[in-house]
Amino acid sequence: DFDAIAAQIDHIKGVTPQYGTWGTAEGPKGDYDINMSGGTVGLQFISSDPIIKGKYFNNNKAEEDVKMNTIVIPRDLNDRIASAVEFFWATRSGQIIRQNQAGTHDQGNRGAVTGGKQLDGFVKLIKEVLVLNGVPERCIFIDTDLELPGYFRPNKKWDLLVVDNNELIIAVEFKSQVGPSFGNNFNNRTEEAMGSALDIWTAYREGVFGIQRAPWLGYFMVLEDCQKSNEPVRVRSPHFPVLLEFIDASYKERYEIFCNKLLLERQYSAVCFTTTSSTDDGIYYNFPKKELSCGEFIASMLGAAVPHFSRGF
Repeated sequence: DFDAIAAQIDHIKGVTPQYGTWGTAEGPKGDYDINMSGGTVGLQFISSDPIIKGKYFNNNKAEEDVKMNTIVIPRDLNDRIASAVEFFWATRSGQIIRQNQAGTHDQGNRGAVTGGKQLDGFVKLIKEVLVLNGVPERCIFIDTDLELPGYFRPNKKWDLLVVDNNELIIAVEFKSQVGPSFGNNFNNRTEEAMGSALDIWTAYREGVFGIQRAPWLGYFMVLEDCQKSNEPVRVRSPHFPVLLEFIDASYKERYEIFCNKLLLERQYSAVCFTTTSSTDDGIYYNFPKKELSCGEFIASMLGAAVPHFSRGF
């Protein structure tokens, strides 16, 4: 009886059993050892480290502290993703129809690119999740004031920003590609993504944003899943061999490789790669790789946003 022990012996602040476990975890950068310990509320007196709000709990404060440090994923997240995908296709079709009625037709059906609104469903989803997790709406920018200074160029316009007290917390770029022309657009997309990452990280290193924690960068890519994007693509390099993973890889596979490498090389804090198709049978979407899924993307983003705003900055 721990309460009886505490009552009978003077100068005891708390009594607790202590449980421990250990193990290993595999990650893209290697293996890691994990050690965890647990006990009752008395465990807080064992450590000489200062008590950090949200790290230790007592019966009166537990609910408040847990709420401040808990990431909330909407239960209907899959439904919200499906709605964003449906909005993507509906907006794309509407733009092409309007262009045809106006007598203008983009080369290669680029109505899915020049319209610029197809991904608003995803932008809205990300904003809603941020607000749900305590990020003030005044700190979230999706329509205006989206420009950030660069290092190699004066500035760049992002698609979603979270800025709090002159500190850049989150910056996200949303991109999409539909057929029938994949070749040139793939090169454009990859060059844009790499250039944007290099520019903003260099600007951060050189103090363009002042002295602050590193911002969280996200890259969100939506690709049409069709016959053309799944066909093997010949690669030509007459002087030097290309990496094996690119040989006979389709554009869909190339995008997955690209997004995965952006994540592994830490060019972006998280990357989402979504494939989708619209046929007479319906609208479908998929995340070819779990690490590049929307759920993983959101969890990583909230891992940066929630601690910042729970500190009351």
